[in-house]
Amino acid sequence: MAESNFFPQSQTLNLRQVAEMAQVTLPDGTDGELLLRGVAPLESAGPGDLAYMDNPAYVGALAATRAAACLVTPRYAPKVPSGTVALITPQAYRVFAQVLAILFPSAMRPESSFAATGVSPGSFVHPSARLEHGVRVDPGAVVGPHAEIGSGTLVGAHSVVGPNVKIGRDCSIAPNVTVTHAYLGNRVILHPGVRIGQDGFGFAMGPQGHLKVPQVGRVIIQDDVEIGANTTVDRGASRDTVIGEGTKIDNLVQIAHNVVIGRHCVIVAQVGIAGSTTIEDYVAIGGQVAVKGHVRIGMGAQIAATSGVNGDVPPGARWGGIPARPMREWFREITALKKLASGGDSAKDDDASS
Repeated sequence: MAESNFFPQSQTLNLRQVAEMAQVTLPDGTDGELLLRGVAPLESAGPGDLAYMDNPAYVGALAATRAAACLVTPRYAPKVPSGTVALITPQAYRVFAQVLAILFPSAMRPESSFAATGVSPGSFVHPSARLEHGVRVDPGAVVGPHAEIGSGTLVGAHSVVGPNVKIGRDCSIAPNVTVTHAYLGNRVILHPGVRIGQDGFGFAMGPQGHLKVPQVGRVIIQDDVEIGANTTVDRGASRDTVIGEGTKIDNLVQIAHNVVIGRHCVIVAQVGIAGSTTIEDYVAIGGQVAVKGHVRIGMGAQIAATSGVNGDVPPGARWGGIPARPMREWFREITALKKLASGGDSAKDDDASS
């Protein structure tokens, strides 16, 4: 079976160009016009490849690499072999990401599964929908009445854009996505299986049964938001569910009704955010965190993975644990429990020996 090159390299870069991107000066005697064949991990990189290094777990691989050049943070620069050009920058990973974006632009966002240009046969676009020039609609996709979609946007195969939905320019709606009761800004990326705008979980509970509360709000997703596969964003009950500019959300995240997420937040996989929670700008939430409803997480706060947030978190705080509390307090409790457990085992051993 022949191998497929899913992401063909669009161009080459030389050492001088990469050094300029990293804002570093090449070492004396280095050939700045040396073409880099591609990029590769440290352990498999060859004489024509660019690699990067910013993690202590890969010190051994760095020392043995055969890469032509390596973007490396100052801490690990002494470990770079003599045959590899060290491009020393505190932002090694970020510069490497910029290089990848230039070399492999097709990997930046979901592309058409059908190599579509325009509206494909087998798609269903309502006559009252308004599509700007350059919109691509893959087979099986549905665009509802009075929907509006901006130029450069892709609607992937078997995705549904509901009635009156507004989607901005240069967005990517991957296959099998549903977008209803929502407004999306520009350059929004929704990966496969994302669900936007469905009912929030609202019921008036009582001894005679649970009465459904109609959810009549919307979802507002601002510019440059990216949402991972199979994540769900419920529409508001009476207010809007909002995701702020530049926020990045991983796979399998649940965002409930009336949640407001600020700008440039990072939310990792399997997080659950209950209704009417407010998350301010630049918050980072680790994987599998549960956030109780009606709480506020302050600007720049960080929540450790697998934590349970059941109260307000101050701006800039670093919290963890169940229930979540300040990191130092959490660590002290863990240390105390370990000491207590260790002391208990020692006491049992002493009793047994006597």
